[in-house]
Amino acid sequence: MPIQPPEERFPYLAALNRAQREAVETLDGPVLVLAGAGTGKTRALTTRLGHLLVTGRATPGQILAVTFTNKAAREMRERVAALLNRPVEGWWLGTFHAIAARILRRHAERIGLRSDFTILDTDDQQRLLKQIMAAEGIEDKKAPVRAVLGIVQAWKDKGLAPEKVPAGQARGLGAELSGSRLLALYAAYQERLRTLNACDFGDLMLHNLTLFQTCPDVLEDYHRRFRYLLVDEYQDINVGQYLWLRLLAQGHRNICCVGDDDQSIYGWRGAEVDNILRFETDFPGAKVVRLERNYRSTGRILAAASGLIAHNKGRLGKTLWTEGDEGEKVRVRGLWDGDAEARFVGEEIEDRQRKGLALSNMAILVRTGAQTRAFEERFITLGLPYRVVGGARFYERLEVRDALAYLRVLASPRHDLAFERILNKPKRGLGDVTLRHLHTLARAADIPLYEAARRLVETDELRPAARRSLADFLANFERWRGMIDNTPHPELAEILLDESGYTAMWQNDKAPDAPGRLENLKELVNAMAEFDTLAGFLEHVALVMELIETQGLDMVSIMTLHAAKGLEFDTVFLSGWEEGLFPSQRALDESGLRALEEERRLAYVGLTRARTRAIISFAANRLMHGSWAPAIPSRFIDELPKEHIEVESDSGLYGATASGFGFAPPQEAGTAGERWSPGMARARQRGQRRDSFIEVTAKAIDSPSDGGFSKGGKVFHQKFGYGRVMKVEGDRLDIEFDKAGRKKVIASFVQPADQAG
Repeated sequence: MPIQPPEERFPYLAALNRAQREAVETLDGPVLVLAGAGTGKTRALTTRLGHLLVTGRATPGQILAVTFTNKAAREMRERVAALLNRPVEGWWLGTFHAIAARILRRHAERIGLRSDFTILDTDDQQRLLKQIMAAEGIEDKKAPVRAVLGIVQAWKDKGLAPEKVPAGQARGLGAELSGSRLLALYAAYQERLRTLNACDFGDLMLHNLTLFQTCPDVLEDYHRRFRYLLVDEYQDINVGQYLWLRLLAQGHRNICCVGDDDQSIYGWRGAEVDNILRFETDFPGAKVVRLERNYRSTGRILAAASGLIAHNKGRLGKTLWTEGDEGEKVRVRGLWDGDAEARFVGEEIEDRQRKGLALSNMAILVRTGAQTRAFEERFITLGLPYRVVGGARFYERLEVRDALAYLRVLASPRHDLAFERILNKPKRGLGDVTLRHLHTLARAADIPLYEAARRLVETDELRPAARRSLADFLANFERWRGMIDNTPHPELAEILLDESGYTAMWQNDKAPDAPGRLENLKELVNAMAEFDTLAGFLEHVALVMELIETQGLDMVSIMTLHAAKGLEFDTVFLSGWEEGLFPSQRALDESGLRALEEERRLAYVGLTRARTRAIISFAANRLMHGSWAPAIPSRFIDELPKEHIEVESDSGLYGATASGFGFAPPQEAGTAGERWSPGMARARQRGQRRDSFIEVTAKAIDSPSDGGFSKGGKVFHQKFGYGRVMKVEGDRLDIEFDKAGRKKVIASFVQPADQAG
């Protein structure tokens, strides 16, 4: 009897391309599936799971399949059920935390817990650690509990129990908390968790490691149980998860890991790209299967993304390709400033909407959450529905709402809700008891809380320490209020946030999200500069926050690049590609070349979210910390293959050159002025020079002076023409142009009218 071909016996194989099929049919030994963006890795992984069951290689209970999210686990379960035309019961499929918790409950007594242990959420963790710190006499102001907990969780992610933390990694938290004392806190925290029969999420994996390392009989049981291991998003695992998988894989060695080293973008939360890079070393004889055929993006987009990521050294290497259309070139657009960028994106979206394209198929991807504000405000003006994915809208973010509460009390002492919000933020010893006294007096006298506070500090109702703190709080507001008429309101906001201790609260917070919160506060100050008065700004914010998102509308998506992973859209706007912003200067300062490669992977992820159209933009000027500063295009723009991009710019801002943009302020026009690229601007400090396809003059980058301009002087601007200087603020000029109206410009981009030729 003739043997049936595999595709006849297993018809689901016919839907796979050659590489996907190789990933499915290579069942024995270690396998690494390098799955590029949009290459059908989920199909390959779920088909492999089904194939193991259909061929009888394993029963459901003999397969361990690990994902990073419950959504991915649910999708995997549904796809396998559809493939087999029946639900699958009894297998081990879930997230790392879910599988680890399941194992731990079976063997809890072996590590000193009962099987009914409680898993604490973040609030409970902080409360418990705070109690331990208080017992040790450690003040939360000097060593914030969130920062201490962040360090503890980082150790757990590396699989380090208190007794295993190397001396070199036991760094302290400032002068208040030495490394040895921090380790002692960690040990006390773990002991207290055991006493409570509880653990946190980090403990789930940490206790599993302890269990497998100290109880060989337990590990051997799971070696016998699991014949096949499958791991999704392998590039995102941390050290603890890596060690756990290696221990489990020692049994049958049938481990299949699916991931993409070019999409490893979570180093800031413990992911180690080295785990996937050394797979062949960890598992000698491993088979590496590359999924390179892309089913999502056009040829131009893939070529641009592949050319960019090729600049990374730490990668295994693959090149995406498609049998689909070559498509449009990736557009690179230079704009005058951030507001112009937001207007440009809004106009592009409206144009596509008029052509019948759905807003839900368009997305704006930014490097930091603070960048969303300009787009949000522009879309509100245009009436374009939008949603912020993976986070709150700008004015709804916690730190922004806190800062707005300070400003509202400054503008109107009768604002009770705002006053109550900031009374003890940052903590100043004015807790529930003080607030209760204030409410009692305010209700009895029918006065605002602020006025009640003024009266209360004149009595002995409060403890002396609380009375002094409340008096200082009120005195600060009176002093700040006295500055309103003589201090620009953005500057006053900075003074208020600094002197109140609110900025320092986030500066001292070592949590991963603290730097982003500080950036949002700076962006709030930037937003204030667009309004003539504090009252005008607060009224604007109130109107913005009145607009309630309507569910079910066709909406544009705005999100950070990190939040975009796993998503795809027809049109993607990649905004803010400027040095210092993207790649992030903070990341480069902290981690150097390692961070640069992760930032480049982030750019690659952004590009490969686009199906048919990718538009990159950057601004020549950015409002940073309340001041205008020239910006230079990101080095990543330099690295895009020139044959797959199309460069363009605002009229009059850039002059076209054979190689791309020529950025020529009028001082340089018609002269032999030296022209510099972004790469040359960076290399200047190294004494090097190189050519670039985007050119920026050295004067535009390096000369933030006011150029000697004064109020009333006549000037000329290449784009806006002749005008008169109305205001001078450092390198920023307010100019009333004869034809273009009033504009804010950088001094280095104008020249005295009598020198204009």
